[in-house]
Formats: sequence, structure tokens, C-alpha cells
Amino acid sequence: MEKKPILTSCYPTAHFQKLLMLLVIFIVSSSSSSSSSSNLSFDFYAASCPPAELIVRNTVRSASSDDPSLPGKLLRLLFHDCFVEGCDASVLLEGNKTERTDPANTSLGGFSVINSAKRVLEIFCPETVSCADIVALAARDAVEITGGPAIQIPTGRRDGRVSAASNVRPNIVDTSFSLDEMIKLFSSKGLSLDDLVTLSGAHTIGSAHCSAFSDRFQVDPKGNLTLIDSSLDKNYALELTKQCPAGASASITVNNDPGTPLLFDNQYYKELLAHKGLFQSDSVLLNDKRTMNRVVEFANKQASFFDSWGGAFLKLTSVGVKTGDEGEVRQLCSMTNSNG
Repeated sequence: MEKKPILTSCYPTAHFQKLLMLLVIFIVSSSSSSSSSSNLSFDFYAASCPPAELIVRNTVRSASSDDPSLPGKLLRLLFHDCFVEGCDASVLLEGNKTERTDPANTSLGGFSVINSAKRVLEIFCPETVSCADIVALAARDAVEITGGPAIQIPTGRRDGRVSAASNVRPNIVDTSFSLDEMIKLFSSKGLSLDDLVTLSGAHTIGSAHCSAFSDRFQVDPKGNLTLIDSSLDKNYALELTKQCPAGASASITVNNDPGTPLLFDNQYYKELLAHKGLFQSDSVLLNDKRTMNRVVEFANKQASFFDSWGGAFLKLTSVGVKTGDEGEVRQLCSMTNSNG
């Protein structure tokens, strides 16, 4: 199991001082009230918190320079937030039987980055920028700083007050899902088949625990490998058994993309063509005629993947959002204001 982030850790002093100097230049006005708009907009914080996106971007960049695994964690955090209760930062709430306590979420990371950005924002724009917006912006920036496309997303999300572990499993993709199971889930979130193929490309960064794919093969006491999932390349499976030997620590992780694990690029799709998709839910994209052509296209043309990513990511960050009088702007991302 991954080591849980220390939520009370302070923002690195040197980086914090540099950020403060930048903010003195960029802040032209400040207000504790949020926009009265009831919808997401690209200039939502233009008056109430002009440096909001800069603060998030610098926080993500600084933290990722110290820990290159963070971009993948921040992107995964967004998926697990938006698919359950919508993009409302419900996954950040702590407490008994909240989303974070479900086994599917215990390996999530990146919370310390979100909390660091929130602390700075509360200094310069108190009670203005939602945790939900921070999660979405951080994931957007994580993609860009690892080589992915730079895109704009609207802001104005409100933070939810509900977070229940029982809502997690019915609303997230299991790594053993069939294509039909994924289509049904994505469709329920307003996402298309093309969005499914495109957003699966998020696996070009990040890592997974051995238990997420270990059921695709087995090794006998003599070291002989048997493929349970024949769609998996046998040599790749052998390499995975070396990284995840029997009896290995549960904390061990394997890169989703064995080729360029720290770059957001189209290598994920190239690995699929080589039958090196880490999860069964990856491999099914190549094995079904409904998605195979798109996989081939993205593998051969990164620009096509990036173009498609912009639209799909925008739709993802708009799933089930709360705006206007819905929800709240939390003062602390780990608890609702009523519990503060």
C-alpha cells in the first residue's frame, strides 16, 4: 500500500517565497466573494482571484520537480473525483466511510499538492477558489508539464458536501472491465466511446500496484509462466513477474507505460499495438473493432491524440459539476465548512 501523503506538510520554504514574490506582481485586485455566475466560465476568477491558475500551476510544477510521480497521481485523482459525485472534490474529504476509505482509493496520491495550492490561495483569495477547481487545474497542468497539450478549461466548480465509500465501486472503472462495461459507465457520465479511448491515454503516465494486473498471468513454483490473458505479450508478462515477484511488498508499483513513463505522449497506444497494455481494460481497446482503428491512429499520430485529448478532458472536468448556489467553497479541502 502506498505511503499516505502528509496532509499537514508545509509548502517548501524556498518555493513559497518565490511564489509570494510572483504574486505581488500579478495580484491587481482581491475579493473574498466568488463570481455570481451560475455556470463554469474561462474568466471565472478574473476579478476575484486573478493569480488562481498561476498559483496552482507553480505548485504542481514545484512539487513535480521534487517527485516526478506526482503528475500521474494528480491525473488519476481527477478521474476518481469526477466519476463519483461529479467533479466536486468529494474524493478529498476525510472521515469515516468517505470515498477515500474505499480500497479502490486508498492508493490515490497527490493530496498534499492540492492542499499546498489551497493554503496559498486562502492567503491571497480567502474563501474564493474551490478545491474542485484546484483538482481540475492541477490535473490539467500535470499533463502539460509532462509534455502533453496545453489546454484551457473553465472554472467555477463548487465543492460537494457528500462523500460515501459506497458510491465508489459502482462509479469507477475496474482494471478487469470489458469494453462493454466501460462503455456503459462512461456513457452514464456523458462521455462517448471516443472519449473512452482518448481518456484511456492518461495511462501514458502514472503507475499501478501489482494486484491491478496480476490476475492476467500466473507463475508456478518452478518459475514457469502461464498466460491467463492471451492478449498480453509473453515477454512483457515475464518482465512484470520480475517487477512483481510472488510475496513482494504490496507497496511495489509498476509504470503504466513501460516506454516513456514520465512523458505524456502517444507511447501508451504504441504499447497497446505491441500487446503491452498493463491492464485488461487497456488491452480490450485493441481487441475490439469499435476502438481498434482509433488506437492505431493515436499510435501513429500523436497530434491526433492530443487534439482529441483537449475535447475529452474538457468533458471529463465538466462531469456532474456543481455551480452557483450548489455546494460550497471549502476553507480546507479535507473537510466541509460545517465540520471546520
